[in-house]
Amino acid sequence: MRTDDFRPSENVEDDREASASRGGLPGGGGGLGLGAVFVIVVIGWFMGVDPGTLLNEAQQLLGGAPSEQTGQAPPVRSGTPQDATGRFVALVLGDTEDRWKEIFAARGQTYHPPKLRLFARSEPTPCAFARSAMGPFYCPRDQRIYLDTSFFEDLQHKFGGCSNSKACQFSEAYVIAHEVGHHVQNELGILPRVTQAQQAASSKAEANRLQVRVELQADCLAGAWANRAQAKHNFLDPGDVDQALQTASAIGDDRLEQQAQGYVVPDSFTHGSSAQRKRWFLNGFKSGQVSACDTFAANAL
Repeated sequence: MRTDDFRPSENVEDDREASASRGGLPGGGGGLGLGAVFVIVVIGWFMGVDPGTLLNEAQQLLGGAPSEQTGQAPPVRSGTPQDATGRFVALVLGDTEDRWKEIFAARGQTYHPPKLRLFARSEPTPCAFARSAMGPFYCPRDQRIYLDTSFFEDLQHKFGGCSNSKACQFSEAYVIAHEVGHHVQNELGILPRVTQAQQAASSKAEANRLQVRVELQADCLAGAWANRAQAKHNFLDPGDVDQALQTASAIGDDRLEQQAQGYVVPDSFTHGSSAQRKRWFLNGFKSGQVSACDTFAANAL
């Protein structure tokens, strides 16, 4: 993957140094039992929206009150980080801004890009108290993507999503583009409608099935960005797409549940199976069209 022609975004907020010195959860993060660790750490590895739900479920597993460890992200000046990892994130984010502005303009709409907050270890957010183990996530309440870049190391070492740091680059770009996909959903009014439908759902399994459609659509939108970026820059190297598909497979619900507990519970899926994640990313990558990403159609899954 080559980023020479990408424009670096000025919408990156780098709070890595300060957040690393702040430490963990305020008031202490101890007391979480095995069930909570499974919910937060294993399921939290999935890229997702509003992990406050996971934190609350973890507290309820222990018979405690829902977590209140949320708040506004501390003020941080935005710009383009100068270190290699931070600049890579800014370059990918910048190109998602440019491509989605073009896509929205063609639809007669205006795209308002998100902020992306880099942090280390933990960070307060309006959605939940972010921790590294959760993986990257998008918080619709403040329209920010939260990313501890140590997740990039997890892609290689924990998930086996890629073989080395160079091979991981497009996989890392896919991760960022997936979270930007959630922001696109928010811009299009999809996330608020799904939230209402989940609140009205008759069961947790039904709410989970709606979340799967949200996540697979974000995978497809990430593929649509990659299609447009490739047409603009010809930035992909041989094997990059295969590597991203391997990453999509590595973080499928079925594979992660099998690794964590030795069996798979489809009703608990929140992001889709490995095969589904690969298929929907390819739908977006082959077409470059938002219309190809209708995971909410009756027979989509």
